Amino acid sequence: MLPMDYQYYISAWIYKVLKQADKDFARFLHDQGYGSGTTKLYKLFCFSRLNFGKPKLWKERKLFEIAASTLTLQVSFDAPEAATNFIKGLFMQQEFFLGNKFNGLDLKVTNVEALPEPRFDENMRYRLVTPWVVSYQSDKNKPAQYLKPDDENFQELSVKHITEKYTSTRGLEIPGNMINFKPEKKYKRSGFVIKPETPQETRVVGNIFDFELTAPVEVHRMIWNCGVSEKSSAGFGWCEITDQ
Repeated sequence: MLPMDYQYYISAWIYKVLKQADKDFARFLHDQGYGSGTTKLYKLFCFSRLNFGKPKLWKERKLFEIAASTLTLQVSFDAPEAATNFIKGLFMQQEFFLGNKFNGLDLKVTNVEALPEPRFDENMRYRLVTPWVVSYQSDKNKPAQYLKPDDENFQELSVKHITEKYTSTRGLEIPGNMINFKPEKKYKRSGFVIKPETPQETRVVGNIFDFELTAPVEVHRMIWNCGVSEKSSAGFGWCEITDQ
C-alpha cells in the first residue's frame, strides 16, 4: 500500500540522499534553493510520477495497492554534465522506506541510468506529466489561489516565473518578450498534498495540459532539467517533449 500523495515522500528522500553526500549542499538546497534574491529562490531538481503499472485504487483510504515488484522513477537535476556520474553514484544501492507511518513500501535502488539529453530548438512542444502550478495571492492575509490556464493572469504569471527562474539560476536577464507560451485549451485540474500529517499540510492544485513554448534554447534546457512549474522540487511541472 502506498499513499496516493506520495510525491512529498519522494522529495524528502532525494533531499536525504543529497544530505548523506554533502550536508552543507543539501542544507543550502533545502533552505534556500539556488540563485540570488530574498523572495524567489528555486530548487535544482524535479521528478516524474512513479511508474508502478496499474495499481488497485482504494479511494476512500487514499491508497494505491501495488502489485508490481519493480518501480521506475525519473529525476532531473539542473546541474553540469560533469556531475552526472556523481549524481548516479549517490542513488545506487540506496535502500529506503517510501510512505507514512501507516502505509508505504520498502524499496531498494537496483539500477540507475543517465538518459541522453534531447535536442533543443527555440520552438518546442511539451506534454505535462505532473501539474503546472501557478499561484496568485492578492492579499497576504488570504490563501493563494491556484489559477487555471484560462484565468486572466495565468499566462503572464507563467512567463514571469520562467524568466525569474532563469535569472535566478543563470544570473542572466531575459526579457519576457523572448518567451511565447501557448497552452492548449483542453486541461485537467490535478494536485496533491505537500507536507502531509504536519501543521503545514496543504493541497497544491495545478493543471495538466499540452503546450508550445518559444524561447532561447537555454530556457528549454533549464525547464527540462528542473521543471517548468512553481514547487518543482515537490514534483510539480515535470514535462515531456511530444515531438521527439
